[in-house]
Amino acid sequence: MTHQLLTMIWTPRIFQALLAAFADVKFFFLIRTLENRDTAAWTFFCYLCSWFSWYCCTRTLTNSMETTITCLALFYFPLPESKTHSSKKYVALVSLAVIVRPTALIVWLPLLIYHFWKEDDKLKLVTHTFFPIGASALVVSTLIDCIFYEKWTLVQFNFLKFNVLHSVADFYGSHPWHWYFTQGFPVVIGPHLPLFLHGCFLAFKRYKVLLAAVLWTLVIYSFLPHKEFRFIYPVLPFCLVFSGISLASLKSWRRAAAFFLLVSNLAAGLYTGLIHQRGPLDTMSHLGTLCDISSISSPPQPDVLFLMPCHSTPFYSHVHCPITMRFLECPPDLGEDGYIDEADRFYDNPLLWLRTSFPYKHSVPTHLVLFDVLEKEILAFLQSNNFVKTSEIFHTHFPEGKVGGSIFIYQRH
Repeated sequence: MTHQLLTMIWTPRIFQALLAAFADVKFFFLIRTLENRDTAAWTFFCYLCSWFSWYCCTRTLTNSMETTITCLALFYFPLPESKTHSSKKYVALVSLAVIVRPTALIVWLPLLIYHFWKEDDKLKLVTHTFFPIGASALVVSTLIDCIFYEKWTLVQFNFLKFNVLHSVADFYGSHPWHWYFTQGFPVVIGPHLPLFLHGCFLAFKRYKVLLAAVLWTLVIYSFLPHKEFRFIYPVLPFCLVFSGISLASLKSWRRAAAFFLLVSNLAAGLYTGLIHQRGPLDTMSHLGTLCDISSISSPPQPDVLFLMPCHSTPFYSHVHCPITMRFLECPPDLGEDGYIDEADRFYDNPLLWLRTSFPYKHSVPTHLVLFDVLEKEILAFLQSNNFVKTSEIFHTHFPEGKVGGSIFIYQRH
């Protein structure tokens, strides 16, 4: 893999990591102005110990950027006794978060209402801060989108229409209404949960606006059928404020609780960050070597087909060269009668799909990427077209359904 390719893969991650680290520092300075030195230190310890933060903060997801910007905005938000308050700065950051991911408005709506309610000069706040900054951000965002889409486009409205009004996100899976309360939130906050609940009793009056934002976010997201852990990541920093206050108050049990937090979060963070479901990245690193083959070899050029649930791996973001690649597509149902996506058609009868899609040997791809659970079903196709397994890549200790424990790469000879 060339240095240029490594740079293109790693630069976005390093940028996100540096931004997340900057937000971490801002969070510490904020807590130090709100609490005494001892409480601030233990709160920051809780913040740094979060396994889910380790797992998500450096990932190039819009949820990660939304959380980082939310943390920066909180530094300037008028919390009780805050010494770093700046309305214009936090509103500008909130506007940026909404542009990055419109769902940021869900998290910030209770906080914006709280600020409006506490402000003495409400009219000035709206006319000099909320409206001009919010409107400017929306105009700039719309102009940029229109330039790239080459037509008038309001992305924020399309996001709302696509995911909420038309419920297209449900196509990618749905969960019961209580999922965030019974599974999602407990997993995201992890071992901090008992401390969070205790901290809510200790600091309810002082930080009730943060608790309101957490509960509001969980309730609103519970109305949406499609649910994911990462959706509620932006409220995690709010929760860790309560966890830190609880830990600081334990006195005699403090060190034992801190040791448990560190060990349990370290185990979860290392496992999910380095081992669990690492197969897709390792697979793309392996396929990246085909770029060198593509530049020096004569036909047939590399032609890769991913026989996996759609979006199982990265794509050209990790293979920056013009080799042919395609995956089983699963665009959402936009109201078509009897709609069945390509991935579902494939998994209904994998062998028939392959024989129908590639009736002639010259049309068969040079490389197939698949989970181990699919191998037996398409073994006849692999043998008849002289495919040889060239790599077996670990993916997970917990295979489920169409997702296997290993990823196989087959090459046609």
